Amino acid sequence: MAFQDLHEFVAELERRGWLKRITAEVDAELEITEITDRVSKAYGPALLFENVKGADMPLLINSLGSYERMSLALGVTSFNDISGRIEELLGMVDRVPESLIGKIKMLPKLAELSSFMPKRVKSGPCQEVVIKENPSLDILPILKCWPGDAGRYITLPLVFTRDPENGKPNMGMYRMQVFDSRTTGMHWHTHHDGAENYRKHCALGRATEVAVALGGDPAIIYAATAPLPKDIYELVFAGFLRRKPVEVVKCVTVDLEVPAHAEIILEGYVNPGEKRLEGPFGDHTGYYSLADEFPVFHLTCITHRRNAIYPTTIVGKPPMEDCYMGKATERIFLPLLKLQLPEVVDMNLPLEGVFHNCVVVSIKKSFPRQAKKVMHALWGMGQMMFAKFIVVVDDSVDVHNTSEVAWKVFNNVDPRRDIEIVEGPLDVLDHSAPNPLFGSKIGIDATKKWESEGHPREWPDDIEMLPEIKALVDRRWKEYGLD
Repeated sequence: MAFQDLHEFVAELERRGWLKRITAEVDAELEITEITDRVSKAYGPALLFENVKGADMPLLINSLGSYERMSLALGVTSFNDISGRIEELLGMVDRVPESLIGKIKMLPKLAELSSFMPKRVKSGPCQEVVIKENPSLDILPILKCWPGDAGRYITLPLVFTRDPENGKPNMGMYRMQVFDSRTTGMHWHTHHDGAENYRKHCALGRATEVAVALGGDPAIIYAATAPLPKDIYELVFAGFLRRKPVEVVKCVTVDLEVPAHAEIILEGYVNPGEKRLEGPFGDHTGYYSLADEFPVFHLTCITHRRNAIYPTTIVGKPPMEDCYMGKATERIFLPLLKLQLPEVVDMNLPLEGVFHNCVVVSIKKSFPRQAKKVMHALWGMGQMMFAKFIVVVDDSVDVHNTSEVAWKVFNNVDPRRDIEIVEGPLDVLDHSAPNPLFGSKIGIDATKKWESEGHPREWPDDIEMLPEIKALVDRRWKEYGLD
């Protein structure tokens, strides 16, 4: 199912008993974070704070903070349902039939793909209220998340920009530190498409027009975080997830289109070359990301629904709400990984690696040193370049069983032969690297070794019980009185 807006999603969460309304007055400075952190660590419900001190809008948080809620947001019972659809599409692209009849049979699927393009409408709920005269961020219940944060942060923004060379739009999620009622930071890391669009505008001596959407169908919120190939627009991917196009409306003061059913829209611009110290910020690594110079967003207009809900999130030591978004990405994009590396069987991005520090992959090994080939291939693929630890195991290993993976690493690895240390790009949030954005990475080959891989000794077999004995014990289990 596709939700038209955040209100529909909240109603469904409440119907299922997955949402808790908080009517007591709470403070957006630190108090909401402490409440939400406790609930997140207890694997608790979504929270709707209806009485935020000094604000008229209710605040929604932890709405995607479980596998069940994340699946509901994407309209599936399992993330694998989406990866299955992607596998089907990839298979269709890979096996284009030669016959006319075969091509005709593909037309309905191609028509479905074209239906995912955003649909422009004349007006939408996100513009029920328009504030052009002295717009102020003070109307929003923006959180100060952690004690060491430099200020209040908008943490769940859908940031829209446009490439000035080809006109292609982009949607990404970048935190925004509130400097005052009309300006914020724009946390564009150098690798982000938003930062690339900004650099292109700077080269032309132009301001970068920006629109920030808050809320909407949660599938759209997720799409803003997805590691998509550069030429795929995030709203098209959102249409694919929703199985229906996203309705968009033109902004009031900038030449950009935003989801018509969003809760709140912030319109404005970023001047070329203007930067300001942004941070520190309590980040998803569980540490404070350091202060640095970032572009400045200037607000020109706010539009919103009459009954707007302010959506937000907090990040910190896992598990947190963003962990479930990361796990969705792991499952959804596995088919694309397999398309480029067919030997890959499965992948796990452990929560403790905060989705850019550790990757565990299993492979079906067919030639010597294949594990090292896979490591280097992964480091050359999009955001996988940030992976600081890559562990490769055999296809018989369950990569999601971290105990089994650790057993293989600790017992199958000769450090001199099986560990690969390289240098390359790292995530800007990696505080352990000696230099920002760059440092060393390690690959660990924990597969069984062959003689052709420099292991002349006989490799021992895993201890396994005979199948007939397992079946016998299964049949007699109740007789043993061990239930």
